[in-house]
Amino acid sequence: MPHVVVIANETAASPALLDVLRDRAAGDDVQVTVIAPVSEPRRGYVVYDDTRRASAGRRLERTLGLLRQSSIPAQGFVVETSPVQAAKDALAQLEPTPDEIIVSTHSIQSSGWLRRDVVRDIERAAGGRPVRHVIAADSGAVEEKNVLVIANETVVSPQLLDRIRERAKQGPASFLLVAPQSDAVDTVEAGRRLRRALSVLRVEGIEAHGQVVDPDPFTAAANAVHDERVDEIIVSTFPEARSGWLRRDLIERLKTETGLPVEHVVAES
Repeated sequence: MPHVVVIANETAASPALLDVLRDRAAGDDVQVTVIAPVSEPRRGYVVYDDTRRASAGRRLERTLGLLRQSSIPAQGFVVETSPVQAAKDALAQLEPTPDEIIVSTHSIQSSGWLRRDVVRDIERAAGGRPVRHVIAADSGAVEEKNVLVIANETVVSPQLLDRIRERAKQGPASFLLVAPQSDAVDTVEAGRRLRRALSVLRVEGIEAHGQVVDPDPFTAAANAVHDERVDEIIVSTFPEARSGWLRRDLIERLKTETGLPVEHVVAES
């Protein structure tokens, strides 16, 4: 029985991937192993990164259930590594040895994996095994939206926390809070503020995780958009008289650079 390994995370339960697997099983009985990599961002440190693992686990269980409903033998794992390393580990450790690999991603417009050439690197690691790339239609790939929140001193402001609560009520969403820090001393304080904000949100059942990142908010946002799928951006600042971010035209620059909807929340001084 051929052993097919699937590398997928956010698109694991997408109709496009499931259709490919059903077609593959229709032509030949197969065994499927779905691996959902949960990789840490390149920069900063992650707070409450267990939320990422929990989200990946929910998507994985849904995928395995749908495959089993189609009488396809399937197992799966959430791994804390990059997709390329996940593929290498699968080839080295799984029994029986995988015969082929399917990589599922979003489209190039929203896929951090594609921007990092993950598919090409997995092809190189596959040792001649066939590697198939499946692109999930973004409109139906995931139910949950990824919202990037850029804030530092205002991350615990009532105005920002209330806006996140409102957004969470509008539909399923996961929030990545990034706090640009200015120096080594501020890194400690930024981490404390970030933990407070995340704790408040998580107690209320809102899925949120965060990082202390590059001191320039524009660079921090651009890095996050490059590394991850981001659907919306919320920027929190003090009023214009106090905000260096606004004096540098951060909001319009992000709209132009990312092409994403960017919302501005003003926190009281």
